[in-house]
Amino acid sequence: MGDKVIKWGILGTGLIASAFARDLAFAGNTEKTAVGSRTKESAEKFAEEHWVSLAYGSYEELVQDPNVDAIYVATPHPFHKDNVLACLRAGKAVLCEKPFTINSEELEEIIRFARDKRLFLMEAMWTRFLPPIVKVREWIDSGKIGEVLLVKADFGYRAQWDPEWRLLNPALGGGALLDIGIYPVSFASMIFGTNPEKILSSAHIGETGVDEQFSIIMSYPSGKTATLNGSFRVGLTNEAYIHGTEGSIRIPSFFSAKSATLYQDGEEVETFTDDRKSAGYAFEIEEVGKCLNQGLLESPVIPLDESLEIMKLMDEIRGQWGLKYPFE
Repeated sequence: MGDKVIKWGILGTGLIASAFARDLAFAGNTEKTAVGSRTKESAEKFAEEHWVSLAYGSYEELVQDPNVDAIYVATPHPFHKDNVLACLRAGKAVLCEKPFTINSEELEEIIRFARDKRLFLMEAMWTRFLPPIVKVREWIDSGKIGEVLLVKADFGYRAQWDPEWRLLNPALGGGALLDIGIYPVSFASMIFGTNPEKILSSAHIGETGVDEQFSIIMSYPSGKTATLNGSFRVGLTNEAYIHGTEGSIRIPSFFSAKSATLYQDGEEVETFTDDRKSAGYAFEIEEVGKCLNQGLLESPVIPLDESLEIMKLMDEIRGQWGLKYPFE
């Protein structure tokens, strides 16, 4: 990773920010430098719980801290565009929690700004960097399962009903697709790329006006197909399967994968198991450090153009459902 210690700022103090802060302890060449919240009280509480050096009662104070190298944006996605732009205007490298933005128009704006200013920017699609997923890519690239023709990925759980809850509230960009659906969509993109020839989808739009459950079929050249499901209404297996002409791969809980199994001729050939002690965010944190130390402006594992194309896919899918947020 090089010698430079990356001094991190955390923008936001919610659950995902806490998970990120805990995992910083497992990442090399990092330092918990500062946290920013909308209130000083919240920032100080977070800093005390997670051993962060400085606590700021506003996001602006955080982004202006000259000691901070990189900022993790951990706010809800309707606020990502403004938060990321504030960080970039202050000259900071940015890791932004998924989904990157509400739509592709917002994402194009921040990518254009980051590139104009030559600043590092990356989507926090942590799944890409988990060791079992890295191993899966190695198996595929080395031809272990032949030509990949079919991908299936599900992510769903039964949530309690609360119409004011962020994930059910259209004013806060709620819905299953943007929050959890991005995992199977991004997974399919990792395997097949971002240019399906055809997308068929359906969704249950609940009484709050957001998608509570969806199914997507994406067709690619040469008969390749991805079947994806997501739901807040029912619990799903949360597994991913990759089927090729000479074998298959199964990944339990693929979005937070701790293992992956390779099959050939119906027989188990190899199981890769990750015995990490962290939740798994440490790997994306280390990727940012690696890129910054190498002078890169984006990650080759989840490049900005791919993040943008994934957002365009989700725009198209929402368009099929007639789902538009009130602030769009």
